[in-house]
Amino acid sequence: MSRKKDYKIVLDCETAPCDRDFLGVSPFNMLVYDLSWVVTDREGNVYKAQSFVNADIFLEENLLMKLAYYANKIPQYWEDIKSGKCILTSLYNIHKILLEDIKEYEVKQVYAYNMFFDYNALNNTQRWETKSKYRYFLPYEVDICDILELARQLIATMPTYKKFCSENNYLTKNNQPRLTAEIIYRFISGIEDFEEKHTGLEDCLIEKEILAYCYRKHKKMNPLLYNN
Repeated sequence: MSRKKDYKIVLDCETAPCDRDFLGVSPFNMLVYDLSWVVTDREGNVYKAQSFVNADIFLEENLLMKLAYYANKIPQYWEDIKSGKCILTSLYNIHKILLEDIKEYEVKQVYAYNMFFDYNALNNTQRWETKSKYRYFLPYEVDICDILELARQLIATMPTYKKFCSENNYLTKNNQPRLTAEIIYRFISGIEDFEEKHTGLEDCLIEKEILAYCYRKHKKMNPLLYNN
């Protein structure tokens, strides 16, 4: 580990609703059952990869897990737990390990793709499990950063990306280029049939590539989710 490196964490979480009658996707009503992250740098190198299943939700909230958008992946999670690909443990332990990685690598920035969702879903889970004794999942001293915001600043305006989306009909109802991680990764990788896995670690690995692509543009950018 080089102290000259500007280490960053890219995380991703998968969620289930905490209200059986709730049909939306608000992060303020979501509970995290899969939290994964990679320690990376501006070039997209991976120095550590972590993948966890939150036992507090995955095991103890069976009814809510059945409402998860990707509930069909539950058998896959069991296979990954058995193989050691991911670790089944409590949110307390997951949080502790994340803080240890932040400290070990002197991480100053934590990223996610659409960090608004991940950040608030993590906070919501923290408050749910601790009855609001602890309200914020990520430590105060790190910057909360959004890869989607960088994509808006640096990729959405590129003529080549606009052409790519137009040719493939990756457009919004307002005829603007779509900015999902899946579509952007198809663009930067050239893998036209790529499909996002929607499991934490696999999604982290493509999102850190999008982050590295943004850094390669060598342009002024503001990744902060909250400027203050």
